Amino acid sequence: MSEHDTSAPRPVDPKLLEILVCPVSRGRLEYDRQANELISREAGLAYPIREGVPVMLPEEAREIGGR
Repeated sequence: MSEHDTSAPRPVDPKLLEILVCPVSRGRLEYDRQANELISREAGLAYPIREGVPVMLPEEAREIGGR
């Protein structure tokens, strides 16, 4: 596997997950390992994780149900 191979998602540092909050709701985030996303149930958004880095921009998030 080359260093630029993105077929397998990189894990997110657990310490980082402890301090990140949703930029919209300021609420807690849940890590969805299978989808490789950070979920904000309060805001109804899922933030992507790309190459091990959470993309915490509301315009990059996808809307989810359950709000």
